[in-house]
Amino acid sequence: MAAVTQTPAFCEGIQYFGERPPHFETYGKTPAIAAGSKAIADPTDASAVYQTLLYADALRYLTLQITGSKASGHPGGFASQAEAYAALVMLGYKNIATEVGHHAPGFYSAMFLDRSLEAMGIQTVQQLRDRFREKHGLLGHLSGYIPGILAPAGPLGQGQHFAMAGAYLHRDTLFPFTIGDGGMGEPYPMSSMAHFHTAFPSVTNFLPVLVWNGFSQEHHSMVSLQTNEQMIAYWQGNGFEQVVLVDAKEFDDQNQAGAFVDSTAFSFEQRLAFTQAVLTGVNTAAKSALGGKLTVFIIKQLKGAGVHARGAKSHNLYGHHTLDNPDIVAGLQANAMPSEAWELVRTNCERAAGGSASQVAVTEAVLPLPDLGSLPLEEHPIGGDPKVSTTAMGRLVAYVGQQDPNYLVTNADGNEASGIANINQGLKIIHPTEDPLYNQSPQGQVYEPLSEDACAGLAVGLALFGSRTLWCSYESFAINGLPIWQTVTQAMAELRRPTPSTVTLFTAGALEQGRNGWTHQRPEIEAYFAAMMRNGNIFPLFPTDANSIQACYDWALSTVNKGVVITSSKSPLPIRTTLEQTRQALQDGAIVLQETPGSKMVVFAVIGDMILLPVYEAAKQLAEQGIGSRIVSVVSPRRLYRASDVAWEICSEPDNGFLDDAGFEKFFGGDALIGVTGGASGMLEPIMLRSAVQRDTIAWKRGETTASATELMAVNGITPAALVQRSIELTR
Repeated sequence: MAAVTQTPAFCEGIQYFGERPPHFETYGKTPAIAAGSKAIADPTDASAVYQTLLYADALRYLTLQITGSKASGHPGGFASQAEAYAALVMLGYKNIATEVGHHAPGFYSAMFLDRSLEAMGIQTVQQLRDRFREKHGLLGHLSGYIPGILAPAGPLGQGQHFAMAGAYLHRDTLFPFTIGDGGMGEPYPMSSMAHFHTAFPSVTNFLPVLVWNGFSQEHHSMVSLQTNEQMIAYWQGNGFEQVVLVDAKEFDDQNQAGAFVDSTAFSFEQRLAFTQAVLTGVNTAAKSALGGKLTVFIIKQLKGAGVHARGAKSHNLYGHHTLDNPDIVAGLQANAMPSEAWELVRTNCERAAGGSASQVAVTEAVLPLPDLGSLPLEEHPIGGDPKVSTTAMGRLVAYVGQQDPNYLVTNADGNEASGIANINQGLKIIHPTEDPLYNQSPQGQVYEPLSEDACAGLAVGLALFGSRTLWCSYESFAINGLPIWQTVTQAMAELRRPTPSTVTLFTAGALEQGRNGWTHQRPEIEAYFAAMMRNGNIFPLFPTDANSIQACYDWALSTVNKGVVITSSKSPLPIRTTLEQTRQALQDGAIVLQETPGSKMVVFAVIGDMILLPVYEAAKQLAEQGIGSRIVSVVSPRRLYRASDVAWEICSEPDNGFLDDAGFEKFFGGDALIGVTGGASGMLEPIMLRSAVQRDTIAWKRGETTASATELMAVNGITPAALVQRSIELTR
């Protein structure tokens, strides 16, 4: 290792500096990205190729050093595609997402080199090491909390949604995203890209970058035995017109065994030749994607290339992989560069794309939104004809889409089946076959893949990137889309900018699905949201009626960085509230619908709309026995928690609205309290935690095939007789 007496300040913390690599005097003296330029001028230029290779080695070095500093993290996957990432940046592309959360240390290294991390006080390599995988630092997997990072990355199969969302909103910008061959075992990426391309054939400016390294997390990848021809055919068979594959094996001059090889073991000349192929290949792929062709770039190189181990063994660091570990030391020394090379790399990174990713990435600014004006709310008279709540909301949704051309509604199971055919009529289903009978149009705003993951993914991706959306689903099927919804809502909780809340409408509650049986009766999903309420930015809403749902949606549109879940029946139900009552309930959490005096006071805390029917009947029967009751419709249960129950204070857009003790007593004080819900009992937790009176819960148990909602409620013990009996027992 060369002795270095002076180094740039940002290099503080680099443990090993190397000798000048061959040809540095010729190709390393002047930055390949000229001052005032945003990219290299020519991907075949020898200096550009040379400096792209230096950048790739710098990424490998930092990735290994920061993970080694904590003996924790995942260096191997990113290392195997360092040349591809470096090529993208040198070509001026910085809106890069990933579906591989394990690539986080590589992305952080890139954000450090282009100075994005200075926005969070990370100016030196030592600070980069210190704050990796630490609180208020660089979390183990990617998040929008990190300057310059476009989107979170955790569970596999999600990254394409963010790239497609960006491409949809910014048609002239390239959105590459890395995808691992281990992640190809997930069915979602390819199917969601195929549907998106069918719906939006002209939006091709997203670029999958397949990191084909032969291994997943703990073993060989399932596609490790495919030939190059088979891999190309797979992508072509799924609609990709242009497949650019660069195989390191074709440049190997060290006779490495197997189909997957390590380019860092090549002679320096062959390393340059491989980097040249990657750089020109990425350039071809980028221009193809921006030019209207669905394109993929594939880099085939052994996992762990250039770090401490190879194959799946390179994936994860363990406790013994400290910076003193011989394998870590060897990996760092192999990638070590002189200080002038580090300075050269940083200069190129600063200039690429016109500045740091923290300044130029599309997600670093708030996306301008069209003014919606006042929603055309329609207030139905209390006691008038029953109305379908979802239909009332659907009318507003159509209005929003007509005011906002970027607005998308997603639904996998059909809007008409949920009482919201008016959304399809107003906005049209996106479909290549124009057919007015089915409300289909290529220019529609209703996105209908069959996959709930694809529905949720595009909706939440667009919301994260700054656009308004609505994800509609049957309550019983939505669980398949929740992983990415949860990923994004968690990211929104720590996002450094406001963005429209991700809003859902879940219809066809279990009680309405008697004839369909248990396959359509899965309100257990509400337990998922009940647990998430404690995050601080999750707001499940249960509108009381067709007036209430309009006020709920109006409120949801005004919020930022929240996950708002509206759950409603699609059956005609009585009108019990005014718009203003729900507006107040969105602050207080609940509405008193009816209070009947008596010798004792039983409080019914009710979550849902149809479930009110047996409660009203029970109240009537109790009154006949001289027992009083109060029916409280719980619209926003999150408001009913105590502030200390919820992590609201660490949300980037904190909402500290909680009902005080006096207000809680006004709603729920009495001689007995019965929580009633046609869904998961966990949603009643905020009330049960705070109440000190005799109390019980009557809730969903399981599904069954029945002829009516009344019969299904009886299967679950939700009957007027049961409510009356329990009321009497609690008030003795």
